[in-house]
Amino acid sequence: MKPTEVLMEEHRVIERVLIALEKAASRLSRGEDVYLRFFSGTTALIYGFADSYHYKKEEQVLFAALIENGFPRDTGPVALMIAEHEEGRRLGQRLRQVTERFQAGDVKVRDQVVLSALGYVSLVRRHMDKEDKLLFPLVEKVIPVDRQDRMIAAFNRFEQEENGAELHEKYYGMAERLVQECIR
Repeated sequence: MKPTEVLMEEHRVIERVLIALEKAASRLSRGEDVYLRFFSGTTALIYGFADSYHYKKEEQVLFAALIENGFPRDTGPVALMIAEHEEGRRLGQRLRQVTERFQAGDVKVRDQVVLSALGYVSLVRRHMDKEDKLLFPLVEKVIPVDRQDRMIAAFNRFEQEENGAELHEKYYGMAERLVQECIR
């Protein structure tokens, strides 16, 4: 499996949660009942899987390989992807904060929960689309096959160090539960 295929597989998991988050935010905006723990579960997945696991693989392995192969860190695609990761972290943190307030009974932040959720969904969808359609094909062209093999080995080491098999099971299961919760 290529490094880009691993990352795209993770994108599909994140994408399913984004669809559920969008549906839940839409329901909340219409005043419908939404299981509030759905939002806190989503923010936990955002932090634990998207930010602390997936983005780290991209930043520490994929982007490092691009830089080693002549791409600047401070401009161009690497800089753009890092900036979007940072914005995703900021929006995810904002969603977590307003969700906590809403769950604590502050109904005045309902609209902020909706706007934060939809803002996060919009950013991450656009970001993953850029990676899938523009960045990853570029990676496959410019990164030599032997370096891609080393990237997979780095992903594997990263997963071993971070209890990756357990994390995959935990977060893939969490994503499925969030999707199912939104269907109810």
